[in-house]
Amino acid sequence: MSATAVDEFLTQQAENPRNDVQVLVKRLPHAEGLELPSYQTADSAGADLRAAVDEPVVLLPGDRAMIPTGISIALPRGTECQVRPRSGLAAKHGITLVNSPGTVDADYRGELKAVMINLGKEPFTVERGMRIAQMVIAPYLRAGFHETEEELPESGRGTGGFGSTGV
Repeated sequence: MSATAVDEFLTQQAENPRNDVQVLVKRLPHAEGLELPSYQTADSAGADLRAAVDEPVVLLPGDRAMIPTGISIALPRGTECQVRPRSGLAAKHGITLVNSPGTVDADYRGELKAVMINLGKEPFTVERGMRIAQMVIAPYLRAGFHETEEELPESGRGTGGFGSTGV
């Protein structure tokens, strides 16, 4: 895609009446033949990411591995990509992501990877093209931080945390 085409693409995105976000995706050589991220249903929040491994990766119970997805992305400013576990892998096999959700910043251009861990009791094999994680594109706010010497305003919860509202 030429620089002019990218500019046009970003302009069209800004004018999108549905408020959907358009994301540029670069397929890396080791992802040749794999599907790009895709939503499984019309109302899915997360688009599935696929494993771009050359050979199967066996995760023994307790093992973790960084699994490549074979894509890099360009997000619109003011958005992030959250890489999250797939509930089916978690429920059926005890497979999740170590840093969940993993945040991909809008200015990151490297390959998306999923740091998978096997919390199950059996070995689990990650195969090429397997749906291993999901990505959710979300807006975010940036905060301004202002130090104060004064007490913070009171709230109903106060300093209670870590289970203070019940189990």
